[in-house]
Amino acid sequence: MSSTLSIDAMGGDFGPQVTVPASLACLRKNPDLNLIMVGDEAVLGNLLSQALVEFKGRISIQHASQVVEMDEAPQKALKNKKDSSMRVAINLVQEGKADACVSAGNTGALMATARFVLKMIPGIERPAIISTLPSTFGHTHMLDLGANVDSSAEHLYQFAVMGEEVVKAVENIERPRIGLLNIGEEDMKGNEQVKAAAKLLENSGLNYIGYVEGNSINAGSVKVDLIVADGFVGNVALKSIEGAAKMIGGKLKDSFSQNWLTKLAGLIAYPVLKRFKDSIDPRLYNGASFIGLRGLVIKSHGGADALAFETAIHLAEVEVAQGVIRKISEKLELALTQKVDE
Repeated sequence: MSSTLSIDAMGGDFGPQVTVPASLACLRKNPDLNLIMVGDEAVLGNLLSQALVEFKGRISIQHASQVVEMDEAPQKALKNKKDSSMRVAINLVQEGKADACVSAGNTGALMATARFVLKMIPGIERPAIISTLPSTFGHTHMLDLGANVDSSAEHLYQFAVMGEEVVKAVENIERPRIGLLNIGEEDMKGNEQVKAAAKLLENSGLNYIGYVEGNSINAGSVKVDLIVADGFVGNVALKSIEGAAKMIGGKLKDSFSQNWLTKLAGLIAYPVLKRFKDSIDPRLYNGASFIGLRGLVIKSHGGADALAFETAIHLAEVEVAQGVIRKISEKLELALTQKVDE
């Protein structure tokens, strides 16, 4: 099945230095992939001169005269950057010329623009950000990671419905195990919002396994395929995990650099350390989906290198191939119908 993706080639900390090589790597790996590179035509034309011949008919350039800065206010970008590479890339999805958009640009501006241009799926009140995190069981998916600073019980229920379809598509799991992030696993714990969400999930028909604590994100005793939280809690948890990973990496490096003896020990342990590093390499988990919209938008980390951005493009390919937007819409329609019947 062929797919066409629009790439915000100018977005992120490094722009075309990263987006171009990552895009070309994906074209080489998937002969059914087509890309529209959005950005400054002069810059991209120079970088893609050979690729336009090598992948003739599979890659094209769509000119955009503006770039959304990484620290630009979302509303300012939405109002004043109507010809930005980000906006044009999203417009291509809305116009049906691209199946999904991939951008490493400003998260707030990307969400605001995507929501304005693509609109929400009927039945969904708020979009959510879902991504993959490493765990002792391989990895788990979590949402919301920052799209909403405060969410009601109904919003958390909607996040679970949407997240289930993403996990089913990406992992090929028929009934993903879903947990609700809480300060404890006991029924009496949590605020009223979480308790109300738990009741909705218990009666939802989803494979809801109950409350899970923060340690279940990476090292829980029970496998969880999807963890649901509001955006404030989810984002704090995500940044805490990222900080802990950086600290551990730094401490290990310092420990093995103390003297010649520790350097020798590091050399001996190198194969084990490399396997460990590869298993939690954040580049292999890059790419967060904005779900709840009428079109697919994948957010790459702003500081992503070529390998990480390639991972985000691959995620878009999978979600397009699996028809994630269509499945979320169908699931929500069924859920709403069941609520009316009740």
